[in-house]
Amino acid sequence: MAYLASPRETKAIIDSYSFNFQKKFGQNFLVDSNVLENIIEKAGITEDDLVLEIGPGIGTMTQYLCEHAREVVAIEIDETLIPILNYTLSDYDNVEIINDDALKTDIEKIVKKKNGGKPIKVVANLPYYITTPIIMGLLEGKAPIDSITIMVQKEVAERMQTGPGSKDYGALSLAVQYYADANILMTVPASCFMPRPKVDSSVIKLDIYSEPPVSVCDPEMMFKIIRASFNQRRKTLVNGLKNASNLPFTKEEIEESIEKLGEDVRVRGEKLTLEQFAKLTDILMGED
Repeated sequence: MAYLASPRETKAIIDSYSFNFQKKFGQNFLVDSNVLENIIEKAGITEDDLVLEIGPGIGTMTQYLCEHAREVVAIEIDETLIPILNYTLSDYDNVEIINDDALKTDIEKIVKKKNGGKPIKVVANLPYYITTPIIMGLLEGKAPIDSITIMVQKEVAERMQTGPGSKDYGALSLAVQYYADANILMTVPASCFMPRPKVDSSVIKLDIYSEPPVSVCDPEMMFKIIRASFNQRRKTLVNGLKNASNLPFTKEEIEESIEKLGEDVRVRGEKLTLEQFAKLTDILMGED
């Protein structure tokens, strides 16, 4: 039975193994059972699921996942946590612990081996310092994924869900919204973690689309255009795209395309919707 979700039990395990939190790994362990139960419920974990967990820590959420899923694969980069995980998860025969960097792990290979190539669910309390690379790696990777339910910094969750015109709107917002339907499930106060972080967190669920909500001739080019649009937020869209070394378009081509889109040439990238970025890409590529 899951027992780690309390400050007392977490401290006892940490002390018994003389574990030291490493700032470079952004380690903040969840110590609130209500939050954990809520995450498992809203992630929709069933006994048919293979669940991938990134950054299990001492295994607090992993215990809950093991009790609800068919099988759990937990990827932990910190080798000093492996003996702790071997102990805290010793009662479960449906979990595999992998000591590796999740950014370098072949998740597609794991899915083929463990789940016959069928979509998996990802559940994780992500370290703040690698949130965006992990999310983008999962979304852009080849591994089939049904949903991603993750704990992230509150402002990052808001950024993923926000729309045009907001100061939080940017390349991450558009990338997430191209691949998934994003919904913030709950806010989690800093007091629910050990050690306590400086900011609150949010749990957000990304339900992966079977097909993107917009059609575009070249998704890779679209995201180059999107990133260039937000690299210098104060500049106009024209200048952002013109100054991007990896884009082959002239200033004249960019201006003509923006006008064809129906926007003023002084518009900034933060005003455009995902659909408009897709259409702009098609225009620039001569596919409109």
